[in-house]
Amino acid sequence: MFRALLFCLGLLAAPVFAASSDPVETRTVTARLITVEQGVGPGSATLAAGLQLQMAPGWKTYWRSPGEVGLPPEITWDDSENVAHVGLAFPAPTRFTAFEIENFGYAGEVVFPLTVTLAEAGEAARLALRADLLVCAEVCIPETVNLSLDLAPGAGVDLDAAAMLSDWVARVPGDAAEAGLTLTGAHLGDEALTVAFAADPPLTTPDIFPEQGDYAAFGAPDLRLADGGRTLWARLPVLSPGEGTLDLTLVDGARAATLTADLDATPPSPPGAATGLWWMLALAFLGGLILNVMPCVLPVLSIKLASALQARDRSPARVRAGFLASAAGVLAFFAVLAGGVIALRTAGVAVGWGVQFQSPVFLALMIGLMVLFAANMLGLFEIGLSSQALTGMARTEGRAGWSGDFATGAFAAVMATPCSAPFLGTAVTYALTSGAGTTLAVLLAMGLGLASPFLLVAARPGLIARLPRPGRWMATIKAVLGGLLLLAAVWLVTVLAGAAGWPLALGVTVAAAAMLGGLWLGRRALPVALAGLVAVTGVALAVPVAAPVAVQASGPWQPFARDRIGSEVAAGQVVFVDVTADWCLTCKVNKRLILDDDTVAAALADAGVTALRADWTRPDDVIATYLRDNGRFGIPFNAVYGPGAPEGIALPEILTASAVLEAMSKAGSTQSASR
Repeated sequence: MFRALLFCLGLLAAPVFAASSDPVETRTVTARLITVEQGVGPGSATLAAGLQLQMAPGWKTYWRSPGEVGLPPEITWDDSENVAHVGLAFPAPTRFTAFEIENFGYAGEVVFPLTVTLAEAGEAARLALRADLLVCAEVCIPETVNLSLDLAPGAGVDLDAAAMLSDWVARVPGDAAEAGLTLTGAHLGDEALTVAFAADPPLTTPDIFPEQGDYAAFGAPDLRLADGGRTLWARLPVLSPGEGTLDLTLVDGARAATLTADLDATPPSPPGAATGLWWMLALAFLGGLILNVMPCVLPVLSIKLASALQARDRSPARVRAGFLASAAGVLAFFAVLAGGVIALRTAGVAVGWGVQFQSPVFLALMIGLMVLFAANMLGLFEIGLSSQALTGMARTEGRAGWSGDFATGAFAAVMATPCSAPFLGTAVTYALTSGAGTTLAVLLAMGLGLASPFLLVAARPGLIARLPRPGRWMATIKAVLGGLLLLAAVWLVTVLAGAAGWPLALGVTVAAAAMLGGLWLGRRALPVALAGLVAVTGVALAVPVAAPVAVQASGPWQPFARDRIGSEVAAGQVVFVDVTADWCLTCKVNKRLILDDDTVAAALADAGVTALRADWTRPDDVIATYLRDNGRFGIPFNAVYGPGAPEGIALPEILTASAVLEAMSKAGSTQSASR
């Protein structure tokens, strides 16, 4: 309607000055009310007008749906005369991101097209507009402008004003069919909105702006073009859920359209999903392989080393079967883990990598099992084959069964889950944000990588024969390995203390020590072991969890508060965020070797740097949301923010001093700052 009206006016008009209100200048914006018509023509029932805003450099205002934060313009016409109704149109917005906040709006200049319907056609009118605006740069300032314009009866149109308003009318999103756009799929889940479009002519630089009620907010889209731009797939994180219908505005240069989405039960697949899946499977396998040398797996692998030493004189077939059973234990655990992830996600529960180590009951059970393994390694008890499940958890010299090998593999996989390794974060994120089949495939590929050493020995059982012959030295090795397992149990006790408090941790320690003493003194090892595990778990269930202790500032580190990131960067600071936990050994290694290094520690203690540490030892929705918004589902996670990187620079899981210092230098630079 706007285009047709302006076109007719342009053909019939004589070039005279357009009517315009006096400009109103504030600290951040200059506003003007313009009309194409010089006056109200005979019989005219509508007027073409516009609210022109010119923002000062660096300042922006908002679209009708502002994004994660912000307010849309509010316009009232209470003091107008001979005005029955005013229609307000919004040109297509642009996306601007600062301090990890996604906003939609306008910078520089914007003209909001207005359709003024007169109460009395052809009569004089007075347009009196009040606009309440929120204008933001490093800070946000609410502005109010009052504009008025009197139009007497008369004719005449300014072609320049008509052209300017016509240009902004053309930027208002129109009909999807007219724009050559078809929505081929849309799925809205708890964590993400996934959509797919077909386009003709092809898309070049698309962007998507979703709207769903007043409180919905979505993150930056992951956009993927295929078929020469004729196919678009996008995934947008859900930052805040909305209600009601879902509208999608797709903008591609001068082309823009808005449509209402009909939601599907399953998300559309990304273009090239098969190729992407194979790549992710390779990353998952490589990440699982690297897990074998991560510190959290090494104590459990000591059990397998002891088994390998005892298997030296066994037949190749028996060696192969035992190591295949261990590999099966690893894969079985990852299959169960995938099933749990899928079930929890279906139930709407947020999941993450290693979060079971936040559970006091799980930690208590792991402490009991560690002590049990250590006791067997130290020779305090022996259990032969039986129908009981625990026979697989306590290896004996010469009488172990495949159930023990299977349990060893499964236990190694359990202990691997608090670790993060190179390539693992990408694979885990892909698995936890994909469909059920993909989740299962990626986690099994990760398990296959972790099980690779077992499979290698199974393929070449002759490798065992190269080990030294049994002798007294084996008793020493077993004692050392048993000591390592006891140290792992002590570490888990400290993790339990951080997750649930020292009273519960001490209670579990006493129960585990009683089990250890009973195994040493008693002859009936199996009943004692079972009773000990029941007692350890019972303590975890019976003793109340202590209230969390607030994280205290230590050295350069201050407690994590997400809203501080933006305010500190706005003040010119570099912000270093370290997400860690007591159960994350990779985090501990990063801290000990890199973050506590003299050079890096001095950089973090600099007056221009704010170091924030987020402790995820206990469940924390704020930290979990922060990780999810950054596309991470496990830790360690480190990011650096600053004037040169307000959106943040994510660091790799395994830190290096050069990577940390380089990111801090880049974040502190103002040359690449996004404004």
